[in-house]
Amino acid sequence: MKNIFVKSLCALTFSAVTLGSISAHAANEKIEVTPTPAVTTQELAAIYVLSEVCPKLVSDGDQPKFEAGYAKLAKEYMPSEKNPVNALQQLSKQKSFKEALKEAQSDAKKAGDKKNGAICQELTAYSK
Repeated sequence: MKNIFVKSLCALTFSAVTLGSISAHAANEKIEVTPTPAVTTQELAAIYVLSEVCPKLVSDGDQPKFEAGYAKLAKEYMPSEKNPVNALQQLSKQKSFKEALKEAQSDAKKAGDKKNGAICQELTAYSK
């Protein structure tokens, strides 16, 4: 389910993160190993922007599900944080985060309510 959100977030931010592969040879056999990618500032900004965009696009009855799904997604991207939702809020106030946040907000605006709404609905379903 996390991969669905990663793809959605990439579509939301319109920024592609390209990860290279590391090739290893073992016993004359080629093995492809893809390292676990580090969470980028752009991904965190895209996640934070969901907290700005989705409350307007999710029905009142689905707000608790959205909040649970959002918290679950934030925890997956910030597993070492005790309260990742709060950590994202604090991060959004930092000067070093402003550029990525501005870009994510701009991309969300360009995506429009229909695309953003679809992502918000996926996140609401993600709470399960």
